[in-house]
Amino acid sequence: MSSNLATKLREGTKKSHTMAENVGFIKCFLKGTVEKTSYRKLVANFYFVYSAMEEEMERHRNHPILSNVYYPQLNRKVSLEQDLSYYFGANWREEVGPSEAGQVYVDRIRQVSNEDPELLLAHCYTRYLGDLSGGQVLKKIAQQAMGLSDVAGTAFYDFQDIPDEKAFKNEYRQAMDNLPIDEATADRIVDEANDAFGLNMAMFQELEGSLIKAIGQLLFNSLTRRRTRGSTEEQPVTAS
Repeated sequence: MSSNLATKLREGTKKSHTMAENVGFIKCFLKGTVEKTSYRKLVANFYFVYSAMEEEMERHRNHPILSNVYYPQLNRKVSLEQDLSYYFGANWREEVGPSEAGQVYVDRIRQVSNEDPELLLAHCYTRYLGDLSGGQVLKKIAQQAMGLSDVAGTAFYDFQDIPDEKAFKNEYRQAMDNLPIDEATADRIVDEANDAFGLNMAMFQELEGSLIKAIGQLLFNSLTRRRTRGSTEEQPVTAS
């Protein structure tokens, strides 16, 4: 039985993907305007989101479905810890916490893990495929905008355990397409992926206040005025 899940996810989340790229914070990011205060808040949120996602995938590593797409080489928690140490200092654990939208996101991951573990696939797909697809572009933008060196502050974008990202993405999609799930389960995973985009968008929208304070309302308006079509393959590029 072939689920064609990756194909269904790509097709079924196109609208959400475009909406995510048109959130003001993301539009500014893609145009090279990245402000350190809001960016480091995003990194902190990502730390809690990825920690939850990776803990729950680890918990279900022997699950009859999730075990087929359990790839710990995707994990971002350790790289996010490196970035948080850079932005907040050695005592970063005492400095950071999830925002309101970040906590909602974390709570949803924990909920689906307990109630319907297959839906974790939606969250993994939405985040990791976006990270792999747009990560290097976003890394360069962040480095240039914030004057960062080659390594410091952008470890999140480096998948050191995945030497060939294109080949890995193909393998990952193939594994998802071959999952032994029925049509109804695939549809629920697509619905959850659209919800995951919404959770990401809520985090991005929270950051717009800090960004506007830093760059000014007029510049923010000029950067975000025109609607742009989704340019990355399937995820909110700056969900990463």
